[in-house]
Amino acid sequence: MDRRKRTRRFREAEPEESGFTLLEVMVALTILSFMLLLIFGAFRLGLSVWERGEVTKEEVQRLRIVSQMLSQQIKSMVPYKIKTQKAEADYIAFEGKANSLKFVSALPIKQKAPEGFVYAIYRFNEDGKEGGRLTLFEQRVLNKDFLEEDPKEELGISLLEGISSMTFEYYREEDPENNQDGGWSEEWSAKEEKELPRAVRITIKKNGKKGGTSAPLTLLTSVPAYQLEEVRTMPAGLRRMPIRQRIQTQGN
Repeated sequence: MDRRKRTRRFREAEPEESGFTLLEVMVALTILSFMLLLIFGAFRLGLSVWERGEVTKEEVQRLRIVSQMLSQQIKSMVPYKIKTQKAEADYIAFEGKANSLKFVSALPIKQKAPEGFVYAIYRFNEDGKEGGRLTLFEQRVLNKDFLEEDPKEELGISLLEGISSMTFEYYREEDPENNQDGGWSEEWSAKEEKELPRAVRITIKKNGKKGGTSAPLTLLTSVPAYQLEEVRTMPAGLRRMPIRQRIQTQGN
């Protein structure tokens, strides 16, 4: 009897086997699901930010390349004079408006190797909700009436897209003798001005996120060919003189 009692007491003293209940398992799975959901959401957010950063980086890089290319071609502008058969005098091949720019340059962009002067046309066209685009037309200067001809649309190269607005402005130097004030103008006709502008200013606004616009980019480029016009109009006796002799002659 005593032995049986001791055995029963020993069994009663043994600990019961522990385990997870169904409720505990469900709570643990719920917490794990929330953790996985948070991790997956953070991963998707990071991937989306990285993709937007890459797109923005490509757009900024493209805008920088186009700006440099446009600036270099404007600086290579040539005061090319068109000889007319009419009674009007010859004029320089340059026409500037608020949304377009036409000029002759010694630096081609479409052609890999230079083949003489090229006639370049930069035109901004609005394309609805998606924004406008900047298109380049370029052709060699072969005929006399190239400034009056309209370029073929299929020959244009799209340089920038998604632009909300783009304006060209032209700087006029002050001329006290003719009572002409200096400043920026949205139009420049070489037929009337008889010369090239001193500088060209281009303002570009790209479409931003959520239908807004990004900060404007302003490109200011001088026109060195303007000084070539001044050299052409100098007195004949000073054209071939050395620089020091020119200064002394003008000082006297």
